[in-house]
Amino acid sequence: MKSLWEQTSRQAAFEALQKDIKTDVLIIGGGMAGVLCAYMLQRAGVNYVLTEAETIGSGVTKNTTAKITIQHGLIYDQLIRRFGLNRAWQYWKANEVALNRYRKLCRNISCDFEEKDSYVYSRTDRARIEREIRALEKLGGHGAFTECLPLPFPVAGAVRLPRQAQFHPLKFLSAIAKDLHIYEHTPVRELLGTTAVTDQGRIRAEKIIITTHFPFLNRHGSYFIKLYQHRSYVIALKNAPTIKGMYVDEAQKGLSFRNYKDLLFIGGGGHRTGKRGKTWRELREFSQQYYPHATEAYHWATQDCMTLDGVPYIGPYSANTPHLYVAAGFNKWGMTSAMVAAMILSDLVAEHKSPYAEIFSPSRTILRPQLAINGFEAVTHLLIPASPRCPHMGCALQWNSHEHTWDCPCHGSRFTAEGRLIDNPATEDLKL
Repeated sequence: MKSLWEQTSRQAAFEALQKDIKTDVLIIGGGMAGVLCAYMLQRAGVNYVLTEAETIGSGVTKNTTAKITIQHGLIYDQLIRRFGLNRAWQYWKANEVALNRYRKLCRNISCDFEEKDSYVYSRTDRARIEREIRALEKLGGHGAFTECLPLPFPVAGAVRLPRQAQFHPLKFLSAIAKDLHIYEHTPVRELLGTTAVTDQGRIRAEKIIITTHFPFLNRHGSYFIKLYQHRSYVIALKNAPTIKGMYVDEAQKGLSFRNYKDLLFIGGGGHRTGKRGKTWRELREFSQQYYPHATEAYHWATQDCMTLDGVPYIGPYSANTPHLYVAAGFNKWGMTSAMVAAMILSDLVAEHKSPYAEIFSPSRTILRPQLAINGFEAVTHLLIPASPRCPHMGCALQWNSHEHTWDCPCHGSRFTAEGRLIDNPATEDLKL
């Protein structure tokens, strides 16, 4: 079950680490966020190394729907009410700058970059759409109201943002990674202060950036309670309409749409990892009902880290780890958030002040309703007398009959039927 991106690109290959080395900055994790951090540090003349346990882009990056947008659902009205106008502006401005950086980079990269209008729609709640438009106006943005969308169902309204973008993420990643200092097939087994222990050598660093999707160090930062993981599904259809934009439902269980060349992507069917969901069945039933002449060309699934308050954790790993940094919890908006993370972290490790760091601080309050849900799930699955158990923190794994995997409902680690690790925060295979 390979994504369209995997089947239509080739990645540059890098050697594994075979000796002890020193560097100023070590980046652990070769997804979009890690590679962009490396790219920015190299441009700034900073001495760095990036290590990846498998190959670059082989984690969650390969499964994105690859939308680059500042429009992350109906988030800005929530941010103003939750954090105030100043911090909400930081979030909006950081993502606007990130979108513009992609624009500039992609001018010289063949990665199918296209500018598209972006829409967040509601099928039932016009008032929420209108509040979001007012929130954008307070921040200096310009969202337009519309209720006429090229989708096969009526909507109560939608917020339209012009000149957002989409691209081929692995073509982009391959282009910017080719001259970077990267070691593939080099999993970090342990951190001893700022020394990383790998299978074939140690890396002594002054500072470390962790961009491993879900942070793997449990003793700092409490990410095991601040994050949970969510699976969602995509089908790519031939002989389906061209919709000339990117569309996402404001409802958590709604559908998203975008075109890529002659294909129509439909996303949805989501659920907390380790729980039951509608998976591809919902998307296929929708397709059969509304696009009966379309045929399925690709299908795949993805997994997203979700934070307690809808804002990523980007910055110092914890208050007690001054030389350790993190980027995690992109809440389904990984492409834009990866660029934001690289902007902030490349500033912080160079001891420059970032104008956007405050809103993304991992040390902000955890007193949010989602905290109780995460805690309940963890306690429940720790107490279930079942086998097998996740090597991360011992939660009872659930069998995923749709994807034939063992999934952890506590923190989202996943394993093949034979026990091979697929998704972290677990760092070792399952012993069946």
